[in-house]
Amino acid sequence: RQVPSNSASKTAEDLREQNLFNPEDALKYVPNTSIRKRYIGDRNAMIGGRSFGTLQPSRGLAYVDGYLISNFLGRFDGPRWNMITPEAIARVDVLYGPFSAIYPGNSIGTTVAVTEREPRQFEASARLTGYRQHFDQYGQSDSYNGHQESVFLGTRLESGLWATLGVNHQDSTSQPMNYYNVTANATTGRFATVTPPTGATATPVTGIVYDRDPKGVNRAVFGASGGAIDHTKQDTVKLKVGYAFTPELLAQGMAGYWTNRTENRNASFLKDASGRTVWSGYVTDGTNTFNLPATAFAPSTRDEAHLHTGLTLKTKHRTGWNGSVVYSNYRILEDVARQASQPDPVAANGGSGTATYRDGTGWNTFELQAAYTPVAGDWGDGRHSLTLGAHRNAYVLDSPTDNVSDWRAESSVTSRSQLYRGRTEVQALYAQDVWRIDEAFTLTAGLRTERFRAHDGEQFGGGRTVTYAERELSGTSPKASLAWRLQEDLTLKLSAGRGVRFPNVEELYNGTVTATSTSLSDPNLAPERSDALELSAEKEWDHQRLRVSLFHDDVRDAILRQSDTTVTPSVTRISNVDRVKTKGIEFVWQ
Repeated sequence: RQVPSNSASKTAEDLREQNLFNPEDALKYVPNTSIRKRYIGDRNAMIGGRSFGTLQPSRGLAYVDGYLISNFLGRFDGPRWNMITPEAIARVDVLYGPFSAIYPGNSIGTTVAVTEREPRQFEASARLTGYRQHFDQYGQSDSYNGHQESVFLGTRLESGLWATLGVNHQDSTSQPMNYYNVTANATTGRFATVTPPTGATATPVTGIVYDRDPKGVNRAVFGASGGAIDHTKQDTVKLKVGYAFTPELLAQGMAGYWTNRTENRNASFLKDASGRTVWSGYVTDGTNTFNLPATAFAPSTRDEAHLHTGLTLKTKHRTGWNGSVVYSNYRILEDVARQASQPDPVAANGGSGTATYRDGTGWNTFELQAAYTPVAGDWGDGRHSLTLGAHRNAYVLDSPTDNVSDWRAESSVTSRSQLYRGRTEVQALYAQDVWRIDEAFTLTAGLRTERFRAHDGEQFGGGRTVTYAERELSGTSPKASLAWRLQEDLTLKLSAGRGVRFPNVEELYNGTVTATSTSLSDPNLAPERSDALELSAEKEWDHQRLRVSLFHDDVRDAILRQSDTTVTPSVTRISNVDRVKTKGIEFVWQ
């Protein structure tokens, strides 16, 4: 009842009742929370909430043991769930809305806090999991498999020293996730007339599938493209060590290492008169003629190695003052994505392409916090619980793309194709007081003030380099929540809060151009400012609980992506939208 926002939780006992293949599966049945997990082993399972979608990842915060795992470096980058050990999850808490002053402005959507348990004695476990799925779409029918092996060890010594080690290996293959298609004219419903150049003819083919896109416009589908079928091999090693200097002074350290090797392939539906697969060029089914670019069914690979380290020092007194210091550093040691320029069968022998790097990028966080737990007769007659804190986080992104003569080789760079880089930093001070007015009423009031800085922004493309001036922004976020305990088993709560979400480094400086799409950022983006209200009633019985919530979210200068798919390549622009309002009613019964 002392949490200023409504929340939902899953304990280790709850999670034993469901499948937990990947760590993010712990959120599968949390109310008003969606996870963009497209397949088992998806590395970018992004969070969606009741007032934002899964393609707005910067409105979802994720922590494990107080260490930030939210990856705000890319458009489709979800939290680094791999840094959570499934066997060690003690509980998962999900908070809705910007009602707590303790969390940064990204909490305007949903905040996920995962807590891992400490071992009480020696323990060891091993797990082997496998899956097989059948997938049928557009006439293509196939099965895809995967497996996972993990080992977990933990021990605690009489000296107060404890340690855990988790090792996980995963090998999985996705179903097709993208399809190359051409959309007809929205007004006439007809496809554009395509005429092969002089001396060339269109290859007669079968296999083109016609359907309608989500807007009801005719389209032609040619096959699974864009690295549609993802084969990923991932390995995670995580070591945690803790020590109790005294029963009230505790320290903990963590190091997690994750690697990934991805191979993406495609599948063309098209067959010529001899039954051979057609991957590119001018094709016709006798009714329409199309020109398939060589890049439509081009394969790609990606190699990654990430290191996450963290350190915590805290006191644990039952009453009075407690303090904690938390530092974490997430570093991308290796990240190279290689993209071919020719279709799968040609690219298997090499050929030109591109290589995109993000080595050395990442983020770090620092949190200094003091909390006061009252005792009867103390300040405020034991009615005030106070939290004070200082916070800092910094994100670094450097992402060059090179043209290469052999897309498979590391030493075949011919020229720099494009680049975007930049840095962001947020510093914050906050205070929050839980005031127990009497037995029935509890008022929680908080204030958070933040300063944002963006610098070293640069883009290179089309032979031209653009640098951006340093920017500084600030924001103040007041919060208040009043809980009224009408009866022992019935509570009403009214919460109001402002959250300020500053643009991330990718939204400011990303300028990506590929054969099929263009992304345009905006270095002058304003921060999102969310004013949220929530009124809820919660009733408890012996074995049941019911919560009904009315919520209203008013976001000014919302940062959204808007895409124009009527042009080739498609164009996606990041921009501020003046105002977005979301209101709803939520029923949660357990």
